[in-house]
Amino acid sequence: MFKKKFYITTPVYYVNARPHLGHAYTTVFADILARYHRLNGKRVFFLTGIDEHGAKIEEAAKRAGKEPKKFCDEQNAVFKKIWKLFNISNDGFIRTSSDSHKKAVSRVLKTLFNNGFIYKGVYEGLYCEGCEQYKSERDLVDGKCPDHQKEPVLMKEESYMFKLSAFGEKLKKIINNDKLKIRPLGKKKEILSFLSGGLNDISISRKNVKWGVSLPFDKSSTAYVWLDAFLNYLTGIGWNGDLKNLPNFWPPDVQLMAKDILRVHLSIWPALLLALKISLPKMIFSHGFFTLNGWKMSKSLGNVIWPEELAEKFGVDGARYLLISSLAYGADGDLSLEKLAEKYNADLANGLGNFTARILTLGSQIGKIKISGLNKNIGKKIKEIQKNTDKNIKELKIQEALAEVWRLISFGDGELNKTEPWKIEDTERKVRVLFNLIILLRSVAELLKPFIPQTAEKIFRSVKISGKTINIKKGGILFPRI
Repeated sequence: MFKKKFYITTPVYYVNARPHLGHAYTTVFADILARYHRLNGKRVFFLTGIDEHGAKIEEAAKRAGKEPKKFCDEQNAVFKKIWKLFNISNDGFIRTSSDSHKKAVSRVLKTLFNNGFIYKGVYEGLYCEGCEQYKSERDLVDGKCPDHQKEPVLMKEESYMFKLSAFGEKLKKIINNDKLKIRPLGKKKEILSFLSGGLNDISISRKNVKWGVSLPFDKSSTAYVWLDAFLNYLTGIGWNGDLKNLPNFWPPDVQLMAKDILRVHLSIWPALLLALKISLPKMIFSHGFFTLNGWKMSKSLGNVIWPEELAEKFGVDGARYLLISSLAYGADGDLSLEKLAEKYNADLANGLGNFTARILTLGSQIGKIKISGLNKNIGKKIKEIQKNTDKNIKELKIQEALAEVWRLISFGDGELNKTEPWKIEDTERKVRVLFNLIILLRSVAELLKPFIPQTAEKIFRSVKISGKTINIKKGGILFPRI
């Protein structure tokens, strides 16, 4: 029987460009959490998907000489191909252009309008086309959007407005009390500082954007892309917009995202839920950015590593490991192919790979080992690492969790060098030493299941338990040295 549910989401990714390393990091991170909670007996739903509406997508399709729907269909195939390559175990994949999503969005808009949370007005403000958001002066650095390095455009238009200002004080209280957890805690402080400046009502309609969800009360306008996109977290688990029938998996236990979209996820998104009287997510977690040799990755500068290139060079599990181990809790991380190759060789080829090969080579010479009592020191160390790894994963300290597993590998290497089983002539003693090392190796594989599942499975195939016997065979090279 399943004990509890666990619902995790990534953002829906814009399809104006192909998936980049940030997308891959968020999705692999979510995959690790989903796999971990499944292994711990929970009923899991892991949702990812794509955000297909808005001016930015319309413009990208135009540049490609395609209709928006065809452009999005092609991008959908690209995203799904990359997630399949990276062995992502998502349970749902939402497209915001789907009929079911659009119907639910329309129903929500009508509810908000009927309940007085949407009204007609005139909006004037600084609009960043890259973010598809209005910006205040305090959002800008030297008059430019810090994310896109462009000056926003002053726009004034008749618009339908959402009463975001009505929820500022309530959001501050909810976030202060950790009813909606924000992690890392530094981001919580940032958001509370932002909210202390007050929230303004926002425009939720666009007259000149045709590629989107039409407002049910004014067909001449389409819905603001962020409002449309946020509702994917509900429609992606089967919601049709009926407030009396929320999906069983609601609310999300964790919503993962990069730091650039944290602010809208902690203002517009929870305010929308409060207006609808829907319970809020339990936690929103923000991770950092990747840079390449100290520079922000940019197609125009030509300094981009694409996810598929990473997988081709280092293998799927190698790429997953390198991505996840490159960002500490909530921090940014700098990459280069040279540094990644060094880390791959040190941690995977020479570390895990060499440790596994040494034990399996010795064990396969015997072939079968009876299960017996485990050495107390080894058993104690395994339990300690398991406890630390669990604690780190639950706190979303994924890089730190991996570091614990590598502590166990290092400990195992020390045991191997200390006991030197290849020198032991007494067969009974040799088997006893090898049994402890084999259990150590299997414990490493158990811990690695959520992170690098294909590699863990290869180790299990080489060390099979049947009744009270362990059958050992030498496997192939896990991580060929680069």
